[in-house]
Amino acid sequence: MASCDRIHRSHFANQINKNLLGKRVQIAGWVEEIRDIGKLAFLLIRDVSGLVQTVVTGDYLLALKDLTRHSIVIVSGIIQVGKAKDFDVEVKVDNIDIISKAVQPLPLDPASRIDSALDKRIDSRALDLRNPKISEIFRLKSSMTAAIRSVLQSERFIEVQTPKIIGTASEGGANLFSVNYFDTVAYLAQSPQLYKEQLILSLDRVFEIAPYFRAEKSHTVRHLSEFVSIDIEAAFLDYNDVMDIAERILANVLNQISLTLEVGELTYIDKDSIIELSRSKIERFSYKHCVDVLIDEGEKIEYGDDLSDSALRKLGQIHKGFYFITDWPLKLKPFYIHEKENDPFLSESFDLQFGYLELISGGRRQHDRSKLRKRIIDQGLDPAGFEDHLRAFEWGMPPHSGWGLGLDRLMMVLTNAQNVREVVLYPRDTQRLHP
Repeated sequence: MASCDRIHRSHFANQINKNLLGKRVQIAGWVEEIRDIGKLAFLLIRDVSGLVQTVVTGDYLLALKDLTRHSIVIVSGIIQVGKAKDFDVEVKVDNIDIISKAVQPLPLDPASRIDSALDKRIDSRALDLRNPKISEIFRLKSSMTAAIRSVLQSERFIEVQTPKIIGTASEGGANLFSVNYFDTVAYLAQSPQLYKEQLILSLDRVFEIAPYFRAEKSHTVRHLSEFVSIDIEAAFLDYNDVMDIAERILANVLNQISLTLEVGELTYIDKDSIIELSRSKIERFSYKHCVDVLIDEGEKIEYGDDLSDSALRKLGQIHKGFYFITDWPLKLKPFYIHEKENDPFLSESFDLQFGYLELISGGRRQHDRSKLRKRIIDQGLDPAGFEDHLRAFEWGMPPHSGWGLGLDRLMMVLTNAQNVREVVLYPRDTQRLHP
């Protein structure tokens, strides 16, 4: 077979339509199926955007003799009316180039109707993504991140990048990965918290979308050792203001997904659930209200206790969809959270929940240096480890608020995934470091 004149495609699969009838195109992708019926064969070629049917006849049939499914090909030909009910148009092949043959058998078949176990799919993730149902998750994740970034930039937030190798525990937590950093010990960041607070000193409003690391020995369907967090921090806003921003972001994300569903660019996302979420009001319930409800439901809990998984599952059954839990006891929150002005035992804080799943944690931050230092000590931490951070508060720290959103958990909600590993390309947990 003559080689194609170049490696470039002229069109993606979803661009092949009746407007191109009679025109020559060049498409590229992997072979999903070969249907040889004697004097002609149908070669189905898929790329990330969709599937194209091509018709192979004459001498070009020789190229299919040793061709294996999932091999990479570049095909050129003329667009004609399709002869199959699933394809309005097809490509009459006049040139085919086999670029790379796929070995057989493959570890899994993305085009198969038989689902592979999640662990097996992750072991061969690059191949797994050839399943359009799987790749759609990550195309959605990309567009969702863009929608979030768009809202924040429209509200005067500046995107920043903070260090991921740090010298001090950013939130005083013990669940840190330590690394050998030349002649000293460093840690992988579990949060940008201290940096983003320092940055609002001059930049006013900042956000970051980045991976973080947490050495929790948890192996659940919602915990990972490496996760993507969307963090914001803003001067001269209180915790109600940044809750409002979170609501606007969710509204924009759901609206963008709905529009994409309408034009048919998403096929496997549950349209009805997205519409229901977009129409639902996000209620705000105080911690006290939630405890009252749980006690009425027979849950064994006292005021001041943290909310267990079972308690949150019960709340999720009562409050459907997204909801905020506000005004948590101060002792349950990190040292940088501000107390309520009229009740120092409570905090100006919130969590955004979807059922039992915590998606956002945030609140107003303590901007008074002396109070912040006392809180560090009260939580059993050494203030010497936070001197760089405390020093910034001597330079005129404005009142400020912020939050962190778990992007992967939000993806679980939007795709109805039951395991966070389904929506992460290469998940890292207590049992997985490869591929």
